[in-house]
Amino acid sequence: MSRARGGRQKGRVIDGVLLLDKPIGLTSNQALQRVKRLFDARKAGHTGSLDPLASGLLPICLGQATKVSGFLLNAGKRYQVVARLGQRTDTGDADGQVIEERPVPALDRGLVKRVLARFEGSQTQVPPMYSALKHQGQRLYKLARQGIEIERQPREIEIHGLELLSLEADALELEVACSKGTYVRTLVEDIARALGTVAHVIVLRRLGVGPYAEGRMYKLEELEALAEQGMERLDELLLPVDSALKHWPSVELGADSAYYLMQGQAVMAPGAPSSGKVRLYDEGHGFLGIGEVKLDGRVAPTRLFPR
Repeated sequence: MSRARGGRQKGRVIDGVLLLDKPIGLTSNQALQRVKRLFDARKAGHTGSLDPLASGLLPICLGQATKVSGFLLNAGKRYQVVARLGQRTDTGDADGQVIEERPVPALDRGLVKRVLARFEGSQTQVPPMYSALKHQGQRLYKLARQGIEIERQPREIEIHGLELLSLEADALELEVACSKGTYVRTLVEDIARALGTVAHVIVLRRLGVGPYAEGRMYKLEELEALAEQGMERLDELLLPVDSALKHWPSVELGADSAYYLMQGQAVMAPGAPSSGKVRLYDEGHGFLGIGEVKLDGRVAPTRLFPR
């Protein structure tokens, strides 16, 4: 998980994944920089932004874990969201200005559940203007703040599950399991429209990212308190790099195969699946990297993690 050592470059060489509980009010990058400073890490990145309004799971990848961050960007997500019914804002959340109000019809749990069921599965979604997507090099949210609206192409998304947690006269609480690229704010607006009203997000909390669905999250205040006790206490919180890939099949290689794989060569790997990406380990279960199973049954290295 970590291999701290000195060097000319600034910061420690340390590898692993921290499950940060990002607070409301910070951007994901601001949270990342605070964690990076606390760990005195030479290299760090995060895996998918959360809006300042949102809280919850933000995996922070340190050192070699940044090499697997892209796989977490593409992973499914799980959120808890509270929507205020009867008001729509320009941003889709409580940070925006109210631009539309509609009465909220009488709703019961049975009706809401039937409507939610219609939103499960594969569908297209038009990204909101208040998003980090780019148009000709500019973020859409910056254009939106200038009153400029750009036509956005619908995107394929998938809603794996929608659970109704609570229902009040003017509020709806849901748990959403969804694919990458899903805008929960837009989903809430679409659900409200199907219920005969409008809505915006007032609470958004991310509960899971890919394989990190049940893990313990750490608040910045906890990290700061542990940092005062020494770096070793912080390092104990890190998950291994390969934890980001634990939903993939694993393949253990013998000493000779592991040697040639680390030289960049494809090797035979008894017990490997017939296709797809795999995690690669040596006989001592040391993580070697990521491989791709070829048509002839050999495993070719696609990203190695030298130790």
